[in-house]
Amino acid sequence: MSHPTGCCFAFLLLLLLFLSQSWSQEPNMDDERSSCSHCDPHFSCNCSHSGYTRVPVVTDHALMLNLAFNNITLVTDDDLTGHTRLRTLDLHSNGLAVIHPSAFDSLWNLVELDLSDNQLTALNHTWFSKLEALQQLNLLNNPYSRLGSSAPVFQGLIRLRKLAFGGPALKDLRRGDLSGVTQLDEFTVHANNLTRYESGALADIWPLGRVTLSLQGPIFTNVTMVSAVLGDVSYPETSITLEDLHLANNETVQCFREAASKRIRSIFFRNISLSDEATVNFMVVMNGVPITSISFDGITLTGEGRWERASWTDHKCIDEVFIRNAVVLDVFKFVSFLELKFLLHYPRKVSVINCKLFLMPCPTSQLLVNLHYLDLSDNLLTDFTLVESLCDTKPTLKELRVLNMSGNALKSLSTVSRLVAKLSKLTHLDISRTSYNSMPQSCPWPSTLRYLNISGAKLTTTTPCLPITLEILDLSNNDLKDFTQILPMLRELHLSGNKLLTLPDGSFFHSLQTLTIQSNTLNMFSSADLQSYRQLENLQAGENKFVCSCEFVTFLQSQLEGSGGVQLTDGEDSYVCDSPLYLQGKPVDQVHLSVVVCQRILFVSMSCGLALVVGVLVSVLLWRLHTFWYLKMTWAWLKAKKNSRRRHRDREGSEALLSFDAFVSYSERDASWVENFLVPELEEPRDLRAPRPLNLCLHKRDFLPGHWIVDNIMSAMERSRRTVFVLSENFVQSDWCRYELDFSHFWLFDGQTGGDAAILILLEPLAKDDVPKRFCKLRKLMSSTTYLEWPQEEEKRGEFWRSLRNALRGDELD
Repeated sequence: MSHPTGCCFAFLLLLLLFLSQSWSQEPNMDDERSSCSHCDPHFSCNCSHSGYTRVPVVTDHALMLNLAFNNITLVTDDDLTGHTRLRTLDLHSNGLAVIHPSAFDSLWNLVELDLSDNQLTALNHTWFSKLEALQQLNLLNNPYSRLGSSAPVFQGLIRLRKLAFGGPALKDLRRGDLSGVTQLDEFTVHANNLTRYESGALADIWPLGRVTLSLQGPIFTNVTMVSAVLGDVSYPETSITLEDLHLANNETVQCFREAASKRIRSIFFRNISLSDEATVNFMVVMNGVPITSISFDGITLTGEGRWERASWTDHKCIDEVFIRNAVVLDVFKFVSFLELKFLLHYPRKVSVINCKLFLMPCPTSQLLVNLHYLDLSDNLLTDFTLVESLCDTKPTLKELRVLNMSGNALKSLSTVSRLVAKLSKLTHLDISRTSYNSMPQSCPWPSTLRYLNISGAKLTTTTPCLPITLEILDLSNNDLKDFTQILPMLRELHLSGNKLLTLPDGSFFHSLQTLTIQSNTLNMFSSADLQSYRQLENLQAGENKFVCSCEFVTFLQSQLEGSGGVQLTDGEDSYVCDSPLYLQGKPVDQVHLSVVVCQRILFVSMSCGLALVVGVLVSVLLWRLHTFWYLKMTWAWLKAKKNSRRRHRDREGSEALLSFDAFVSYSERDASWVENFLVPELEEPRDLRAPRPLNLCLHKRDFLPGHWIVDNIMSAMERSRRTVFVLSENFVQSDWCRYELDFSHFWLFDGQTGGDAAILILLEPLAKDDVPKRFCKLRKLMSSTTYLEWPQEEEKRGEFWRSLRNALRGDELD
């Protein structure tokens, strides 16, 4: 016998283990939510196909949030908190199984909600209790078996206008399930496996615009149930669409009697198979019903087309017959439509699209006496079979206004024009997506033709074949490089998808109001191009290879702002720069070009003018500061110094280098004093007891002719023991001294020989301040060096000459 304490302990362990596993399986609400930033400037956020497992964080300004095709299985109470501006929420195809009761409470402005293709096993009315603005709700293909139990799901949705619900699991529809839904523009119900329907469940909705019912499978064998469903939604003004039906015999069409009794006028079958027996019985059931429109999209005819047994029925009200994607299982046994002449007299609008039709016999065409609109697009018609279909030799289709033969294997434009020329009331002709690669010079057309569509062909040029009566012409997606036809009545011209380099000349189109020329090879266009159009209002010229020059950017930005007379209706995002390279891919409205780029001539002119003014000012300043003189002297000194070094290398160490006792620097205006006083006194002394004569270097006498003056100065100074400066007003103001001889001062006072080699002679009183500031070394020398003054008294001159001789021989001055 086991101990009770041990049993309790084991039980607690098992309980804790179970709870821990349960907790581990619950979603972790503390996990960090991912963010989604895929939002455009209009706050439309596309976060689909991104692998999110929770509702991502997006901006509170989002107006549209697309979360389709993710792995979001749960929406919590705070995942959408704060999105009060959101108008559209798409959560379809997520495997969504759990939605918190208050998950959508903050979405007060939500207009559209898509929860289709998920795993919602039950619908909770609290989800929608705060969504008073909701207008569209899609709940298709979820595994719920009924719409609600405790309370009507749609009770508070007073503005709902589009509702879709149902799926393979829907079994039960009862009265009150749609309580609160008062009127709908579109109503879709998928109830293929419905087992219980309470009559009147769908009857309270009025007005009811368009109804789509999918009633495939077991439900359709229950005539009573299907009749009840059809009876509840059938109104004369309501268009009914029935999907996924297999009408094989008389019994399967009896459910339409209830709809017939409600005098329905429009019925649309999508994805339907139809036998001869069911076809005949359907016409019998609908005998006398004022059906004006009957459509088939995706129809398979399993019989042979023997419907003449219903020729006694009355269907005079049929105005439109639409057939698309039709398949005849046994085409070789299928009889002619001539047996349907009791039907073909009445319709005014017939569409037979993508039905592999290669021929409509002329007798059949002649039966369509009231036909106004004929659409034979996307079939197998050729030029040869078209001749038979339009009865080349017999009058037919006299009332036809609109003819669409697009997407057929037509190659001859002249053949088509000849065949339609006899259609005296034809206004619209669509021969797009054909194989036309040329255009004849002239073509016959009905005088009533106003609309012509030859888009998606292979035309390289146009000719006067185009009718001048046209008001709308579509030549998009051809290979046109220009368009120069005169069409004075044309109001709309569509030339997108060609190879045009410029806008067509507007003088050819006096009445043109709309021009589309997108996806061509336009580089630019200007206001002058638009001024040639007298009445142009709307232009679509985006998606071209624009060269964003200054003129084009300025012009286009003004057009985008609406300041021009022509409106660019394709939006600013369509106008993107292709060149220059640094602007490639940038929207034109965001381009901001500088003055340097846009006003290059003006910028260069202003820059040159400013540079000239600055240059003049700087030059004046440099001149006032004598900078040019210093530079010139520096260059001359450097050049002369180089030559001096070369001479030194040649004569280095030789005492014979010193050929003169002194080099005399003086002004030309003081030459008389030098020649009459200085030279005779020093070189030719009258006193025989005087020491040996001195040898002076004078530029007039001793400079070598043909040599550069600066080289002569340098050479003279190098070969002289001293330099004598004869200072006077003439000296400091002389151009010769300033530009040539004063160079010797610059060289001398830069430390080449030393200040003791200079001897200053003042011929006249000269203060230091009288010397120009550019002679800064000379001014300094006058402040630090004793100088000799030429005495005006005769008796003092002997002492002057004696002191000068002593200075030249190196003796110290008294």
